[in-house]
Amino acid sequence: MAYVVTEPCIDVKDGDCTDVCPVDCIYEGGRIFYIHPEECVNCGLCLSVCPVDAIIWDEEATPAQSAFIAINRDFFDTSVSGLGSPGGWDKRLSTATDHPAVAQYKKSAPSHS
Repeated sequence: MAYVVTEPCIDVKDGDCTDVCPVDCIYEGGRIFYIHPEECVNCGLCLSVCPVDAIIWDEEATPAQSAFIAINRDFFDTSVSGLGSPGGWDKRLSTATDHPAVAQYKKSAPSHS
């Protein structure tokens, strides 16, 4: 069980979540932040400060959000970023790499009413 960063973070990357995380389990990719599922201690601080409501608890993911559980987990694999389990994020671990699903993601244009 861990928190998960989802679609609203893509191309926003506010970063408040990284400032409050007590274990530095939120890592910066090119278009989105990723939460390391093995390092997350489920404190919920990131959830409370995210200005775009992009962070969810994995067990409460809607069907539309559920793909981001694997996206966050797989980001750390050798086939994506190769970060593995570094034990805490700092700026030197930031990367322009994203999970392929995020790299290819096309955000909808905002609707004008």
